[in-house]
Amino acid sequence: MTDLKVVVAGAGGRMGAAVIAAIAATPGLSLHAALDRQDSPVAGKDVGQLAGLPPLAIPVTCDSEAALAGADALIDFTAPTVSVLLAELAAPRGLVHVIGTTGMTAEEDWSIAKAGQAGARIVKSGNFSLGVNVLAGLVRQASRMLAEYDIEIVETHHNRKVDAPSGTALLLGQAAAEGRDIDLDRNSVRGRDGHTGARPNGTIGFASLRGGTVVGDHTVLLAGPSERIELTHRAENRSIFAHGALHAALWANNQPPGLYGMADVLGFSR
Repeated sequence: MTDLKVVVAGAGGRMGAAVIAAIAATPGLSLHAALDRQDSPVAGKDVGQLAGLPPLAIPVTCDSEAALAGADALIDFTAPTVSVLLAELAAPRGLVHVIGTTGMTAEEDWSIAKAGQAGARIVKSGNFSLGVNVLAGLVRQASRMLAEYDIEIVETHHNRKVDAPSGTALLLGQAAAEGRDIDLDRNSVRGRDGHTGARPNGTIGFASLRGGTVVGDHTVLLAGPSERIELTHRAENRSIFAHGALHAALWANNQPPGLYGMADVLGFSR
């Protein structure tokens, strides 16, 4: 069987390097091209150098059209505006487009969904870790069974992360909201300061911590009368996200055009 030819967008970033290394270690995949922004300091450099591998004779390019020519799939951990543009390029080519970009607006999410309708096979998730997605299933079930318990989600990331709450925290919040059949946007609290009054019943709280080099820690707290449950996931290496994204790409290659999530990839019921 022919290898799936993969383009890595955001090749100069930490996730880009992790994805490049994971492709080299995954049967059935081959690195087709590496893409980064126009002013990237790694433009023209060999991607093997970026990922701590031997030279691969594939230089980082800033030309999206050239990178996608002849490709089968695109792994994208970049920025919201970039992911939207890449989705628009992926759609007419019928590419697999795996999106790990977080911090998107509702309008940007709509544009991504539209690209799925137009021909791309998109898998978008706030987190591609198997463990996190299992955690989301547990949160969905626990929030349904403990309907009167308060829910708080605490996330910690490195000091260079630009969006808050994290995409993973929102994924877990959405799972909690689905467990209670409520709308997350209307029932979330994104921060507290000053005299806030008593905690409104049924809300889902978020707290975001930033510092050091933390890859990603997430805890969902369910607090009830005289007891609490804490469900925690700690990411120790970015490779877990890279391998999950590649698993999603291989799965999506056999799917019709559309927008999917990791619950679809892993066959988790909701």
